[in-house]
Amino acid sequence: MSSVARKRPKGVLAMGWAAIEAAARGRTEHAPTSADYPESVVRRTSFMAGGGHGWRISAIETPREAPPPWKIVVITGAPSWAEYWAETLAELPQDREMIVVDRPGYANSEPLHPVTDIRVQAEALAPVLYAPRGQKVLLVGQSYGAAIASIMADQNPGKVAGLVLLSGFFGEAGPTARWLLDLGGKALRMIPRDLRNAVIEVTGQKPQLRHAKRALSRVNLPIHIVHGDQDDFAPVEVAEKLAAETVTRRPIRVVRTEGANHFLNDGPAEVLLAAIESCIPQRSTLWTFRWPKLPALLPSRLPKARAA
Repeated sequence: MSSVARKRPKGVLAMGWAAIEAAARGRTEHAPTSADYPESVVRRTSFMAGGGHGWRISAIETPREAPPPWKIVVITGAPSWAEYWAETLAELPQDREMIVVDRPGYANSEPLHPVTDIRVQAEALAPVLYAPRGQKVLLVGQSYGAAIASIMADQNPGKVAGLVLLSGFFGEAGPTARWLLDLGGKALRMIPRDLRNAVIEVTGQKPQLRHAKRALSRVNLPIHIVHGDQDDFAPVEVAEKLAAETVTRRPIRVVRTEGANHFLNDGPAEVLLAAIESCIPQRSTLWTFRWPKLPALLPSRLPKARAA
């Protein structure tokens, strides 16, 4: 399916230009998924934000006739463009379900202004964690979304079975990100809304990270950090330092993806899906009680019968 679909622009400059082109044409979705995939494969959906905010949140999802065992929920970064996950969704196996959100303030989601408090973002996105009885949720926070996903897992105990921090951004920008933030700050009034909101969000994140770290220390579930070792937006060393210094109820599993940059969803879909799948526990073989063999219960030598 993905070999037929039109590829989204890759790299930060191409993505920036896509945002400018979309704004110029009055579109909120930069490359509509409906033009690439039938709705039976990838479709647009929406839900009302939690916390009584009254915002409608847009997302893309993989339709399934029956709920599979695992639902993968992706909280994207900044800018928050769910459509850049379309190829990954299209390659998802049928025994998995995925939904990727446009966070508040981006693309088709409300409101128009940036929602800079990561706790409010977590509260607003909580309804996406709904799963029917018997289905488990793997929560994936990408880049700026990693801190938000951490708070979501803490705020919704029992609703998340595993947490993945994918290319997590934790307050310290790499060289490319610093250059873009500086450029975006100088042109804040001229750049499109999504890029403007991203600059405002990222520059105001660091003082809020205490909320995410506190959440990570409280959740009692498997936590995985998946990070490219060539990430020049959010250095892998920062994520590894977070894992080493944060006292958690379970050890944090750290996976360095060799040769990968910040945009793991830009690469081959099967590579990213394999990384996500490795964060889902495999079904263990059930323990079966076995009756001991009869001779083991008997004494080694039986007493001889007495004569009458």
